[in-house]
Amino acid sequence: MTERKTLQLRDPSEVSDEAPAIKKKGRGWEISEKRLDALHDRAREMRRHSSPAHKALAARFAKEDFGKYKFSRHTVVGSAILDFVSHPLGLAIAIDEEDQNDALAKRRDKSLASVGIEVLRIPAATILEDVEAAMQPIFGAMNARYRDKETARRAHQSKYGPTPRRPRAPRRDDRK
Repeated sequence: MTERKTLQLRDPSEVSDEAPAIKKKGRGWEISEKRLDALHDRAREMRRHSSPAHKALAARFAKEDFGKYKFSRHTVVGSAILDFVSHPLGLAIAIDEEDQNDALAKRRDKSLASVGIEVLRIPAATILEDVEAAMQPIFGAMNARYRDKETARRAHQSKYGPTPRRPRAPRRDDRK
């Protein structure tokens, strides 16, 4: 059997403190298809073998009805795998484990902020101790992001007018 290759991250001391520019272009934001496939495989593996903090927070999210602002787990965004993300809000929840690299996490947060995704970090110990206490900053961040999006939408509408609705496509029973 052949040795399975894994993704190797560069040492943060070798990398500059500048956040790399992420360009939304194509399926992988200018990431090779091979690397993107490896990221999706890694995210799938993380969903299958989640930590206790991930499981607890996912179970708590499952009890809530967020409507269109629901969170998905271990989602690939750019070259990062985010613990939980709500794309309509542009909000990501990162669970800080004890053994993670903080310099790499801060660099990734800068890259995500450059494309409009705010990252909220919550320690795993807080989630395991009391999930309800961990939900309070999440609810606060969700409300703040919703207000920011509404303010931006209103400013856009006042400047350019309301967005015209697209005409409805004809349905089968409408056609004659």
